[in-house]
Amino acid sequence: MPQTKRTLKGVLGGLLGLVGLSAVAGVLVTASVTPAIAVAGVTGSQALTIFDNLPNSLTPGAPMEPTVFYGQGTDGQPVELAKFFEQNRVPVKFEQVSPLLYDAILSSEDKSFYEHGGVNLGATMKAVFDNVRGTSSRGASTISQQFVKNVLIQECEWDVSPSDEKYREKLEACWSDATNAKGADGIERKLQEMRYAIQIEKDYSKNDILLGYLNVANFGGQTYGIEAASNYYFGTSAQNLTLEQAATLAGVVQNPNRYRIDQATGTNSLEDGFAATKVRRNYVLDRMLTDGKITEEQHKAATEAPIVPSIHPSTQGCAAAGKQAYFCQYAKSFIENDKAFGETRAERLALLKRGGLKVYTSLDMRIQEPGNEAMSVNAPVYLDGKNFGASGVTIEAATGRVLAIIQNTTFNETANADKAKGEIGQVYAADLEHGGTIGMGPGSAYKVFTLLKWLEDGHSVNETLDGRWRLFDKFTSCGKTYKNTSKTKNFGGNQGYVGTPMRFTAASLNTGYYAMAQKLDLCEINKLAERMGVHRGDMKPVTEENGPFSTVLGSKNIAPIQMASVYGTIANKGVYCTPRAIDRVVGADGKELKLPESTCTQVITPEVAATAAHALKGVMSATGSQARTNDGVPVIGKTGTNEDFGTAMATSSTKAATFIFAGWVDGPKFDLARTFGTNQRLNTVRFPLSRALQGAANDVLGGEQFPAPDRDLTRNVVRDLPNVVGKSVDEATRILDEAGFTAQVGEAVDSEIGQGLVAEQSPSAGRVPGGTTVILRPSTGKKPTAQQPAAGTVPNVTGAKYNQARAALEGLGFGVSEDGCNNGSTVTGQDPAANTAAPPGTEVTLRCGDDG
Repeated sequence: MPQTKRTLKGVLGGLLGLVGLSAVAGVLVTASVTPAIAVAGVTGSQALTIFDNLPNSLTPGAPMEPTVFYGQGTDGQPVELAKFFEQNRVPVKFEQVSPLLYDAILSSEDKSFYEHGGVNLGATMKAVFDNVRGTSSRGASTISQQFVKNVLIQECEWDVSPSDEKYREKLEACWSDATNAKGADGIERKLQEMRYAIQIEKDYSKNDILLGYLNVANFGGQTYGIEAASNYYFGTSAQNLTLEQAATLAGVVQNPNRYRIDQATGTNSLEDGFAATKVRRNYVLDRMLTDGKITEEQHKAATEAPIVPSIHPSTQGCAAAGKQAYFCQYAKSFIENDKAFGETRAERLALLKRGGLKVYTSLDMRIQEPGNEAMSVNAPVYLDGKNFGASGVTIEAATGRVLAIIQNTTFNETANADKAKGEIGQVYAADLEHGGTIGMGPGSAYKVFTLLKWLEDGHSVNETLDGRWRLFDKFTSCGKTYKNTSKTKNFGGNQGYVGTPMRFTAASLNTGYYAMAQKLDLCEINKLAERMGVHRGDMKPVTEENGPFSTVLGSKNIAPIQMASVYGTIANKGVYCTPRAIDRVVGADGKELKLPESTCTQVITPEVAATAAHALKGVMSATGSQARTNDGVPVIGKTGTNEDFGTAMATSSTKAATFIFAGWVDGPKFDLARTFGTNQRLNTVRFPLSRALQGAANDVLGGEQFPAPDRDLTRNVVRDLPNVVGKSVDEATRILDEAGFTAQVGEAVDSEIGQGLVAEQSPSAGRVPGGTTVILRPSTGKKPTAQQPAAGTVPNVTGAKYNQARAALEGLGFGVSEDGCNNGSTVTGQDPAANTAAPPGTEVTLRCGDDG
């Protein structure tokens, strides 16, 4: 009980207590007849003094109400996702309750409600006499007193934390203290209840008290208030209750645990026709007939009717959100974790389940539903013996609002979830702090940070680098030399080529990106990722791993939401907006609450962002072509493959970014390319999922052309190539390395230059593209007997099939661009022409005719 206990046992424990109570009676008689007369100030007996000293100020607080989450429906209107509650309650106004229910309650519980001043003295005195004699525990409470009792129980329950280990035990104590009717403590409780009831009658209208009672009262289990009870037991509203239904609920509220009508078996259940409840209902109907509230005909029909409940459970928690459950779980984590909703987790949980919040989330069903459909068609819920997971998320680039989260599994966060059957409560798209996992491997989608750091350090996307397959043995990591001992591989066994970051990005060439990373610091690449809001799914920093494989090729575990926001940042001209899932929260009082902090920060320059987008456009015509939406909205993208076990696809318009992960999540690993799912190999699932989410976002939000790339960051980079002819191979290699070139030793040639010294270099000294690989040909020391073929000559590929021509050129270190060519096309022209001298790295443009 909220008030301090008083020692009344000596005064009110026996007949002396009755004498004291009778002394109070005169005051109560007056109060019962004339509600406006106050009790305070009346003196004359010890009992009056005790009564007068009891607290008389009770301000009913807001009752516990469910918190409701909403998303935006396909019609643009809010649609309910889920409820969270300890007490399922839907407060209503006076006119939203059927008059039949008011008549039933008043006839059976307090027929003189509108005449007394809060206390029915005669019934109360009889109850006290019975209490002292030990012959009865009846309460004889008026509606006003019952309202007071429920308010006191509610106040007590507010003080019990949902996270308390003795939560249930303490709730029982709240009810016990407020309903105790035995002995001196019972008399004291009754006196306090009377005192408060008289005060309540002065502060509130009769209608307000009656409605307050019906809104706060328990109707069994977690069902509180007449509206929730009407919905739960009969599938209707309080306003539309029939006579039989109204009389039944008026009976239930008298003793909810005994008279509730949702049990299938046992005493007072469907088996026996709810016998006990029927007796109580008919008593209510008898009282209504006696009071002239119903006719004989109505009484006869109602008392003879069976009790026919229509149970409509109100499921709480994110499971009620169906395929939106994983988004719901993500949004709920903000209320559970953010101090905007309470200093402690216990306070936040209490607010979630009791505070009556209306939480308007950023979910957009216009994007979510197409994603759901694509997931159900393309990704299996589970595969026997293989833990396969697929997840997709779309974020609004300019705000960070999470618009959709899709997942292939069935939502189940209970202890009996069967993970082997695809039942899980974790959000694959989120990190551990937001209801997710330790993260997913983004694979080559993580290369975007190497690209961004490359540009941030002033390099051009058209700088030539040696991306041929070899051991990249030395990197810089955190300012120190990192010795790498393992070779990376390219998809499909590609041997790599000399090319530019533009080409490396479109083809997702691992060796090309290793060549880029060798000119950067691996730690700085990861620091840039952290600047863009990226952390591991287990909440640890990505800078804990700074080797080339994890830093360049993306073996780190990152939440898809973080990766989506990265590509959204590029699309948003370098401005990073923290992901958020809640747009607005309205309290039970109708006032908006402060939202969790969300910021938008310029983390990379607009020039770097625009140039990165320029490079990422090429992906959508190459490795990411299967994810193209073909709707006219410009989209950038990046594919990702983590070994053979995980695949990813990132896309973004200027308005919204999407990230898809599909692959192994835990347990025994398996090769996605060798495993079929619903109707395709699992390594291709990412593409239709990406098309569905990004395409839906394009339909809803549109998108503009990306800004033009920065001229300096797209410049053709040329450098002075030194002359190393006559030097030893080691010295020549050192000189070239210091000048920013890569040396490669070719076949020895006959030359009068000393044996082992460089006899020829290709290309020759002069101005050449930066990063060019220089072929060094050592001398045999023999006088040439015939003219050696010129180094760096463009071969004749006219008339060859395009794929054969490209392979031949790339094998000699030349780049290739095409005009209307595909693998089956025939090359009809080339520039530079055949037999033209050109250094490796020169780009040869091929023109093609009709398919052969």
